[in-house]
Amino acid sequence: MKMKKGKADLQALLFLLPFLAVYGLFTIWPMIKGVEMTFYKWTLIRKMSYIGWDHYREVLKDREVWAALWHSAIFVVFTTPTMVVLSITLALIANRRSVLQKFYRSIFFIPSVLSVAVASYLGLFVFQPYTGLLNSVMHWIGLLPGDQELFWLTETGLAWVAITVLTLWWTVGFNFILHLSAIQEIPEEIYDAAKLDGANDRQMFWKITLPYLGPITRTITMLQIIASFKVFMQIYIITGGGPLDQTRPIIQLIYQTGFKKNDLGYAATMSYLLFVVLLILSALQYWLNNRKGADVR
Repeated sequence: MKMKKGKADLQALLFLLPFLAVYGLFTIWPMIKGVEMTFYKWTLIRKMSYIGWDHYREVLKDREVWAALWHSAIFVVFTTPTMVVLSITLALIANRRSVLQKFYRSIFFIPSVLSVAVASYLGLFVFQPYTGLLNSVMHWIGLLPGDQELFWLTETGLAWVAITVLTLWWTVGFNFILHLSAIQEIPEEIYDAAKLDGANDRQMFWKITLPYLGPITRTITMLQIIASFKVFMQIYIITGGGPLDQTRPIIQLIYQTGFKKNDLGYAATMSYLLFVVLLILSALQYWLNNRKGADVR
């Protein structure tokens, strides 16, 4: 029996070896080299000199780093709760039986197949002043006087609104699909029994739908937090991190430090600072999920 189990384990390992080799080469090894880079003055050309813990000491007191990390946190706060509520709302709409059901499902999901560059340039078309779609529509319906313009991309508050709206429109489709699938897994018999007991739609949503969506909602929340902390390209294309670096996220600062300032060692150090932040948030989310699961039992 033990020989058969050992043989099965060996066969499984042989099947896993190609994946483990690729994973080790393209994931584990770069991570190890990244840690090594943090201890050196390292340029795009070559490794320079060993500097020990200097990068770590510097990054902890670098105001630019903490400002960029704060901007990423702002984006997380703006997008994550809104994304969760919006995806649940769209899933509920698309789950209703109607002649427009297929249309809803298609139109809610389609933006998520666009690349970040395409979505960002569509955002520029919508939010730019004078010739942008949004300002033109607001002029046309009278919400904005003809002699006024909203500078969505050059005023800090409006820039955050533009970036958030674009990101929600572009990425909500994936989370919408997850919530829709979870809603469809809820047994209809539960709703039928609730209706017989006199429950209305609002009561069934709060007492049945939302609790059943709890596990997938917590997963989506964690994935959205991580994705939002890694935001870069849409902000880089739309505002370039402006005005005055007020929308520059931590990933953009890492990019600028590594590839524009030619300091890969310091950029790697900032990357591992972000890694620690995400690791702490993931551990906290895992602990909360386990606690909620224990409370349910």
